[in-house]
Amino acid sequence: MPSTPQTLDSYRPEELETIRRQMLHFAKLQLQDIDLAEDVVQESLASAYKNASSFKGRAALKTWIFAILKNKIIDILHHQKRTVTLSELDTDNSSEFFDKNGHWQQNMSPNEWRGIDSQIYQQEFWVIFDLCLNKLPPLQARVFMMREHLELTSQQICDECGISTANLHVLLYRSRLQLQRCLTKNWFEK
Repeated sequence: MPSTPQTLDSYRPEELETIRRQMLHFAKLQLQDIDLAEDVVQESLASAYKNASSFKGRAALKTWIFAILKNKIIDILHHQKRTVTLSELDTDNSSEFFDKNGHWQQNMSPNEWRGIDSQIYQQEFWVIFDLCLNKLPPLQARVFMMREHLELTSQQICDECGISTANLHVLLYRSRLQLQRCLTKNWFEK
């Protein structure tokens, strides 16, 4: 039986506060500036409330609001006039969780996700993924999220973080390896 889509107004204040804290953590990690992070989170929430009528409940509220936040962070990073050039990411191809370009493989979801309870399994997986991500050193987590979630190029990440391409490759390799170990231990071996 399909559930009725929720509207933004149907969420409890404590649920919204939890999402706001998660947004702030993510924004601080990406922008490296607490004041700017707080501003972008406030702008994202204001935009969500302003456009609440467009939220139909087809996706999770957190997903919808984080999409707004993601776009605002990308706008800020672009606005800071960073040089944008494309470069190839040289990664270790032996990881089963990442493709040859170092991006998360969409087909790496557990087989159980394809069943009736797929939404519950996905939610549990992303909770564990978030815990594994938060165990990474801050710079590793930041560059991983810039690459995978914000989809920035290697050059953009290097410019933003003030690191060399070689350092970026090492950080991405280590983050992927640690995430793979953590996910294997806490999800795939369960």
